[in-house]
Amino acid sequence: MSSIYSQVTGAGERFEPADGKAIVFAGQELEAIGGLLEYKDGYFDHFPAPGGFTMYTSIAGGTDMNGEIFSGLGGLTSTINWGDGPENISLQIADPDFKNSCLAIGFDLSNGYDKKVAKGEKDSLLIAFGQWIRALGDRPVFLRIGYEFDGFDWNHYTKENYVAAFRRIRQLFDFIGVYNIAYVWQSKGVGTTQKILDDFYPGDDFVDWCAYSFFTAAEEHHPMIAFARAHNKPLFLAESTPVFLDSNGICKPLDLTKSADAEYAWDNWFVPYFRTINNNPDVVKAFHYINSNWKSRPLWKNNPYFKNIDARIHVDKTLAAKWKEEIGKEKYLNASDSLFEYLWKPK
Repeated sequence: MSSIYSQVTGAGERFEPADGKAIVFAGQELEAIGGLLEYKDGYFDHFPAPGGFTMYTSIAGGTDMNGEIFSGLGGLTSTINWGDGPENISLQIADPDFKNSCLAIGFDLSNGYDKKVAKGEKDSLLIAFGQWIRALGDRPVFLRIGYEFDGFDWNHYTKENYVAAFRRIRQLFDFIGVYNIAYVWQSKGVGTTQKILDDFYPGDDFVDWCAYSFFTAAEEHHPMIAFARAHNKPLFLAESTPVFLDSNGICKPLDLTKSADAEYAWDNWFVPYFRTINNNPDVVKAFHYINSNWKSRPLWKNNPYFKNIDARIHVDKTLAAKWKEEIGKEKYLNASDSLFEYLWKPK
């Protein structure tokens, strides 16, 4: 085990970079991320390897869209597809292109599983999950437990069960010695309130990072920014892709393969997005861009937010050049031989 494990993060939370620095993440499935022999037209194939990549797993079992049956923790060690493209975290972990990138995991506890976790019914599965994370050694893992906890229409979390489940996972992982992990508490985008944040907060002793989803430019003023600052927590823009809504709350068609759409998106979404990061250097310390053709995915074909969107930034040369110029600035943390050591050390 590396000596890095013996170091603490000093004045900051786990894996919190210095003020003014922000870790770049890309996601959120194999085709969008790329960097593999079979999947080679994603983010990793067109830009410098980011500081992290994001994928998903779930406490629940079930059947994927191809009829494959999986137990809990699907997508962790085998390839499955929930309708948003193929997922297999271990496939990327094993590839040298990803050796210097952190891992962010969206961990689904929805549809009543927060209660099962809170009651201890899933402890054996959680222990296996924790052991898998621990075996990653020095690679920092950002675990987004029950991401978008306030997305009541699709996650159906209750504050009592969600808070108890979040705390139980952290206590269990602490007990078995999972130290290469930061615990991330993520709100949805538009519609949340200060009261909801207060009600669902697991507490300063259980949360390392606050987070929220940034889909419309209005999220530049999300209440989680002030909440994170008040609680002295770093903030992760944990899911982001450009969305423009019409008067009925339906996403307007946006296709970044079209130069006019790409230019419009840059001026009206990417500019406020990076402004949010740059105007809050004491708080915003990581962001995750979803480099996906949403409208091609069965999971989103009827979703009012994403059904009309192709958000791949590498498909338009001008947009790709602007992105590369921005994330090439010194403040942004991409993959490097020294990234993990830097994040383990005190700020």
